[in-house]
Amino acid sequence: MNRTLPTLLSLFAATTLLHAENWPQFRGPTNQGISGEKDLPLKWSATENVVWKTELPGESWSSPVVWGDRVFVTTATENGQSCRVLSLAVKSGTILWDKEVFHQVPRHKQARNTFATPTPATDGERVYACFGDGSFAALNFGGDVVWTNRDYPFYGEHGLGSSPILHRGLLIMARDGSNEGEDKKLGWQKPWDQSYVVALDAKTGQERWRGRRGLSRISHGGPNIWEHDGKTEVVSEAGDVVQGFDFQTGERLWSSEVIGEGKVPSVVLGDGLAFTSGGWGGKETIKAFRLGGHGDLKETSLVWEQKKGMPKVPSMLYVKPHLFALTDGGVATCMKADTGELIWQERVGGNFSASPVCAAGRIYFVGDNGETTVIEAGPEFRVLAKNPLGEKVQASPAISQGRFFLRTANNLYCLGESR
Repeated sequence: MNRTLPTLLSLFAATTLLHAENWPQFRGPTNQGISGEKDLPLKWSATENVVWKTELPGESWSSPVVWGDRVFVTTATENGQSCRVLSLAVKSGTILWDKEVFHQVPRHKQARNTFATPTPATDGERVYACFGDGSFAALNFGGDVVWTNRDYPFYGEHGLGSSPILHRGLLIMARDGSNEGEDKKLGWQKPWDQSYVVALDAKTGQERWRGRRGLSRISHGGPNIWEHDGKTEVVSEAGDVVQGFDFQTGERLWSSEVIGEGKVPSVVLGDGLAFTSGGWGGKETIKAFRLGGHGDLKETSLVWEQKKGMPKVPSMLYVKPHLFALTDGGVATCMKADTGELIWQERVGGNFSASPVCAAGRIYFVGDNGETTVIEAGPEFRVLAKNPLGEKVQASPAISQGRFFLRTANNLYCLGESR
């Protein structure tokens, strides 16, 4: 037997894994739902192109994240009290470890939310998780808890739905809750000044900065990163505002006005613009703001406004030169990203909570009923496939190594072309 053959095969596998794109946090490596992966499956079902399927304990709508040969998910068991992080093998779906990081006292939430909705994040050394009471935990890839931070208790009318992101050693998360006291409308329907964006040192879990919003209302979107002219800003939206914070200090640099509370979509960036959505009761709108500036800008940096097709839950997709949006009720919209001009608007059908993803020129819309509609990412509406799983889905998918990782109410699926 040629003893060098196993070694060569191992080296080939390691090289392939090295060049595969990780999906390290909510909305992937760019925070925008965009993947550079190729050779992804176009079609699947509960029996077709299923690489593996693993049953998950507890209840959670956090999305999976992928790094190398690991998939990580969070969950809450024991009626939301036991906060857990799980590590699975990418190739087989085998649960390598299932670690309880702490117990929480389940707090108020709406029925569509869970006590483990924030998607974890990973940097290849540790995985960072957050749970419904606002507590953080970091674990190494062996499943050991490295640190916990329970200094940011959270209360909100809808529960905690936002997710943290990692950037250059900082774990950054928006905290846009509402009042736990007698006046429950404060911070929810009435603006207040208690919301903030927090950055923790990823190595220690200690606070590096806390950026105060000023007057705002409840929201669930994740932050994004804008790098320009040698500077880095954290761009984050909440009810009534979209704002920029200095990455190093947390200083609030600018704030623009986007009226509306209870916003779920995460802010999307492209070509110097921030794309956001807001408004209720006939005031629904998608807006594009010029990034940058200083101080309270109101709408002075508003570039365009589109009153059709505003998403209330799924985040938008910027695929240059287009901006794509999907409403909760299944109406998909394609706009010119620089002007907001409507190119097409079509009904996909069904209800949607998950944020869409884009890869290899295709957009994948995952419905609450588990059916994924695949369309071309272009100026003509063309449906390429309808892929049913027959299970409830609210978690956004992850893409890595030519595979889709899709969480349903009870299972984690790895979907890929049969090879």
